[in-house]
Amino acid sequence: KSPKMPIVYALVARGKTVLAEFTNTSVTGNFPTVTRVLLSKIPPTDSRMSYIYDNFIFHYITSSTITYLCMSDDTSSHRVPFAFLSKVQETWNQEYGTQGLTAIAFSMNDAFSPSLKGLMDRYNNDPGAIDSVSKVKDQIEGVKSVMVENIEKVLERGEKIELLVDKTDRLNQQAFKFEKQSKRLKNVMWWKKVKMYLMFTFLAAVIIFAISAMACGGIDFHGCKSDKRRLL
Repeated sequence: KSPKMPIVYALVARGKTVLAEFTNTSVTGNFPTVTRVLLSKIPPTDSRMSYIYDNFIFHYITSSTITYLCMSDDTSSHRVPFAFLSKVQETWNQEYGTQGLTAIAFSMNDAFSPSLKGLMDRYNNDPGAIDSVSKVKDQIEGVKSVMVENIEKVLERGEKIELLVDKTDRLNQQAFKFEKQSKRLKNVMWWKKVKMYLMFTFLAAVIIFAISAMACGGIDFHGCKSDKRRLL
C-alpha cells in the first residue's frame, strides 16, 4: 500500500511573484490558477492561514513579505503542512537570506525545487518524526489558532468565474483525453481480435494442409496425383 501524500504542492513567493515551486506529479487540477489568485489576496504582513478549495486546502506562512505556501489533499490535518512550511522557511532563509526580496520570477526554481521535493517527501512519508523536535512542537501549538476559511470568501465575482471557467476547461481536456484513450484502447482491442482471427485461420489452414498431405502421401500430394491419373 502506498503511503498517504497529504502535501502535493508547494511554492515560495513574494507577493504574486513565484520564486520557486514543486508539484507532485500524481495530482491534477486547476490549483496553479487558484494559487495565483490566492497569492494576490495574501497581505504582505506576517501571518499564517488556511483556505479550503474543493477537496484541497491551502496553507501559508508569510514572513518578511515572503510567502511559503503548500496545498494538501488532507483537509483534516494542519499539523504536518505547517511544520513542513516552517522547515521550508528555515531552509529558504539559510540558502538565500534576503535575496528573495528582489529576485525575479522563478529565478530560484531550478535550485530550490529539489529542496521542496525533498522536504515534501520527508514530511509526507514520515510525519511522525516531526513531533520529536521540540521547536516544531512549539510551532504546532501555534497552528491550533490558525484561521481556516473557504477560499470563496476572499474571491471577487470575476475571479470566481475565472476559476470556474478554468476548471471547466480542464475537465473538458480530461474528458477529451479520456475519450482519446478509450478510442486508442478500442483500436488496440480490435487489432488484437483481428490478429487472433488471422492466427486461428492460419492454424486451421496448416491443419487442413497437414491432414491433406498425410492423406495424399506427402507434402507433394503424389498419392492424390497418382489416383487422379488412374481415374483419367
